Amino acid sequence: MSKRDFYEILGVSRTSTDVELKIAFRKAAMQCHPDRNPGDKDAEARFKEINEAYQCLSDTQKRAAYDRYGHAAFEQGGGFGAGDGFAASMADIFDDLFGDVMGRRGGRGNARERGSDLRYNMEITLEEAFNGKTATLKLPTSVTCESCSGTGAKKGSKPKTCPSCAGHGRVRAQQGFFAIERTCPTCQGRGETIDNPCPSCSGSGRTTLERTLSVNVPPGVEDGTRIRLAGEGEVGLRGGPSGDLYIFLSVKPHSFFQRDGVDLYCRVPISMVRAALGGKITVHTIDGGETDIKVPEGAQSGKQLKVKGKGMPVLRGRDHGDLYVQISVETPQNLTKRQRELLAEFEEESSHHTHPEATGFFARMKELFGK
Repeated sequence: MSKRDFYEILGVSRTSTDVELKIAFRKAAMQCHPDRNPGDKDAEARFKEINEAYQCLSDTQKRAAYDRYGHAAFEQGGGFGAGDGFAASMADIFDDLFGDVMGRRGGRGNARERGSDLRYNMEITLEEAFNGKTATLKLPTSVTCESCSGTGAKKGSKPKTCPSCAGHGRVRAQQGFFAIERTCPTCQGRGETIDNPCPSCSGSGRTTLERTLSVNVPPGVEDGTRIRLAGEGEVGLRGGPSGDLYIFLSVKPHSFFQRDGVDLYCRVPISMVRAALGGKITVHTIDGGETDIKVPEGAQSGKQLKVKGKGMPVLRGRDHGDLYVQISVETPQNLTKRQRELLAEFEEESSHHTHPEATGFFARMKELFGK
């Protein structure tokens, strides 16, 4: 019985690229995979046929010979079947489908474990959030062992290539049609073993020390802002790359200002007379200065006065938010006899024009409820 054309089996043309061949092979192989078709002899035969076709066409020299002579190129002892090539293709399938998920893509053996990321919580004042600051941190963290320079091996010795995986960091087990790879249990995927571990670090390649770091806190940071210092985290095992240090900022509550984004709010009490006659009041600002604010005549409690550009700076920008001053009219207390007389005279002289809101309120209440 004559064999089918390899290009026909994979469903590709003779001008297909290597990438197109691989995509077609993966698709066809998954459809006929024995696990998806248990007990189906036709699917199993088809699966072997697909694998044989791909093994030929994925090899540059074999493909060239096949394009010129067809199946006759391999009939004189140069054939190939479902041996090592079959297992290799199955490994490729698993690598392509599950490599990213299992974290295996991107090289084999001699893996260096990345160090852990570290977190540091820093509390700052609102003034420091306004001006920015340079903070000095002291924190214990793992650093490269000086005795072994991070190799984990005792001084004068070196790590050896793992005998179980030959330095690949993975071992392969053949089970029927399947070739399954897993992390080497001897070296835990590093590809090396240490016979004489460093006494200073017990073979880990790192020790714990207190480090001093300088951190720049930019103006305008908010509560919960995260600052990342790349490579300042825990050093990796046996020369592995370091993790990162994340600094989480919290801003202390202020006794005078409340913050909303880049805007600031404050409450300022003024006298009844100042509110009635209007005038100026002086308010402190977050930058340490002062600003004069004009209070309009007849200002009521709760009225907000805006001071442009006196809020918080925009993070990594040049603009500033605004300051909103809320007026709170204070009722006078502990009056003298003369003050009471003056207020009584004022009350007698008052009309609905003097207190329009109160006059309107009581008028509506009388209309609604009668007497």
